[in-house]
Amino acid sequence: MKENSQVPVIDFDTPQLRMHRKIRSYKDKVAEVGVGVGGISVIIAILLIFLYLMYEVVPLFKSASVEPVAEYQIPATETLPGQAKTLYLAVEEQNEVAMRITSVGEVIFFKVENGQVVKRSQLPVPAGVELTTVSPEGASSHYFALGLSDGSVIVMKERYRITYPNDKRLITPMIEYPFGEEPMQIAQDGSALKSVILHNGEERLMIAAITADNKAHLSGFYKEESMFGDEVSLEQSVYQLPVNAGTFSKVLISSDQRWLYLAGEQGQIDVVDLADASQPKLNARLKVTEKNSGLAEVIMQLGGISLLISDDSGAISQWFLVRDEQNEWSLTKIRSFEHDATPVAVMLSEHRRKGFLAIDEKGQLSVYSTTAHRTLLTEGILDKQPIAGAISPRADKLIVERADGVLQTFKIENEHPEVSWSALWDEVWYESYQEPEYTWQSSASSNDFEPKFSLMPLAFGTLKAAFYAMIVATPLAIAGAVYTAYFMAPAMRRKVKPVIELMEALPTVILGFLAGLFLAPYVEANLPGIFALLILMPLGIVAFGFAWAQLPGKIRHSVPDGWDAALLIPVVLIVGWFALGMSQPLESVLFNGDMRTWLSNDLGIPFDQRNALVVGLAMGFAVIPTIFSITEDAIFAVPKHLSYGSLALGATPWQTLTRVVLPTASPGIFSAVMIGMGRAVGETMIVLMATGNTPIMDANIFEGMRTLAANIAVEVPESEVGSSHYRILFLAAFVLFMFTFVVNTAAEMIRQRLRKKYGAL
Repeated sequence: MKENSQVPVIDFDTPQLRMHRKIRSYKDKVAEVGVGVGGISVIIAILLIFLYLMYEVVPLFKSASVEPVAEYQIPATETLPGQAKTLYLAVEEQNEVAMRITSVGEVIFFKVENGQVVKRSQLPVPAGVELTTVSPEGASSHYFALGLSDGSVIVMKERYRITYPNDKRLITPMIEYPFGEEPMQIAQDGSALKSVILHNGEERLMIAAITADNKAHLSGFYKEESMFGDEVSLEQSVYQLPVNAGTFSKVLISSDQRWLYLAGEQGQIDVVDLADASQPKLNARLKVTEKNSGLAEVIMQLGGISLLISDDSGAISQWFLVRDEQNEWSLTKIRSFEHDATPVAVMLSEHRRKGFLAIDEKGQLSVYSTTAHRTLLTEGILDKQPIAGAISPRADKLIVERADGVLQTFKIENEHPEVSWSALWDEVWYESYQEPEYTWQSSASSNDFEPKFSLMPLAFGTLKAAFYAMIVATPLAIAGAVYTAYFMAPAMRRKVKPVIELMEALPTVILGFLAGLFLAPYVEANLPGIFALLILMPLGIVAFGFAWAQLPGKIRHSVPDGWDAALLIPVVLIVGWFALGMSQPLESVLFNGDMRTWLSNDLGIPFDQRNALVVGLAMGFAVIPTIFSITEDAIFAVPKHLSYGSLALGATPWQTLTRVVLPTASPGIFSAVMIGMGRAVGETMIVLMATGNTPIMDANIFEGMRTLAANIAVEVPESEVGSSHYRILFLAAFVLFMFTFVVNTAAEMIRQRLRKKYGAL
């Protein structure tokens, strides 16, 4: 008798299940939208970072521009208005008041905007004597030498007092005579001066001049202050120069009063060494112009080191002294600048930057930067030949007197002349350097400092730090991850993996602090032991593994599978203790008791306490958790049926690891290495505190470096917002951003190829 049985029917369309499916569908859509929004937000954030960096960087490469502002008749003198010639023009800081020194001994201060006279002053020129030449001490100095027709000189100083009556700025020009109004006799024979120069040092005032009969004269005035320091008396010493009368046209003195330059009309320059002022020596007489051209103009660049020379053929060049093969000083041509064949009529050096302006006889203005070796602007601005000109201290205002007596003023925009491809990435021959070099030195205490913005030492330091960190971290992290994921017992893995990942939580500033204050001195004091540790530790582990494999199976099998690594703990401790304990004996036997001295003196390898070895150890420690964690997850995620199938077919565990597991996990391992490298490239605090932060280009493991990230962290707070220095730091950030972007993009492409190749396993 069959029993009637009913098959239970499951209803999948109950209200509860419908509601459950609806809620799950809603959650799926929310998750899909959330993931999409998150991904797009990340892309937008990266794009915004890119755009902001570009916003700060693009102005660096903006070309200079000039535009006319005003045009008016040059303010005339009260005496002989039609015959007075302009000997010198100058503009004060605020671009409101200009100064004109005339050949009749009158100083006229006038408004830059319209030429309205503000003040007139008569120079203390003796009766029957004429003012023949005027020369400033330097581009940024307020001292002037006034050369007279009787061979004497008056030293003048300009000063501008700023007050704010009724909350409106008022600039009051003033003239002072710091050494008195009495002329100082330079040419003892009373010949008229046609060129004069002075340099006011702390202990001595140097004045040199060339007379109308082409003789050169030099006098030193030694200063003696009164007891109360309110008066200075001068004691003159006349020096005999080792040059004969020639066709000299101009005389210049270096800022350190060491060198005297006598420029000849035929294009030659006599270089006189004043190291012993009582016995000046002729260093050299050399031709500085091209194609037998004569000398058109020569001026001293800001800082009093370089000569800027132009000749009758329109060629412009920069020269300064360097030591030759015989270790003697030699005036050397450093670089030439592009210019047409028109002779230069007016050449002006900027007051605060290593740049200059040249206006040729056709009225064409050219703006140059010497350090960047860059022509910033070439534009015709005058329809008449220029007679005199002046550039404001901020280099944003230019006034030029034309041959027809008209004064024109121009506004110049030239914010970042120091930047060019060669200044950033090529070797540059800086002033006082013996050869072109890669150098980063962004600031100094003096206004005549030549900024050095080469990014090469920073890029090199970034790669150097990352290289040594990866050398330490990559093999340890990958080997540890392979053992942990493939050979280690699950119970031990659950303890080891979190401990290693916990290392990543250590603040890098703490690691940098410990590396700089503890690890660096310890490595220096135990350098032989450190190298012995690097050699003996692998050997000790391999030797212990070989010895363990030779033991009877009963002993080896007493340790559960996967717990073998615990046996290495005492081995590592013993080998480490032995290697470091042998440091002093090894140093005494092999290196005469001081390995650092042996490296420096015998091998010629410089040694700094905070060096790349310390960075490699400290930053490698910081990078290991990142590489280990991702690599271990990638290996552990390899499907078990692949390894079981390989073992079942007779492959050994090592063959299975190398031919099945590692190829399958290779995309993840490669990603781990690239992410670890990105961490090393962008690391800031460790390299900042453990490297000495010196921007040098040397692969020596015993010397430090400065990285892009560390340099940004150090200098951004001190840089002036909007300055060239500030924007170049953003350029360094952009370079770092692009480097990581390109590396990560390439890494992703390689990872996809690896995934496609081994994904079929």
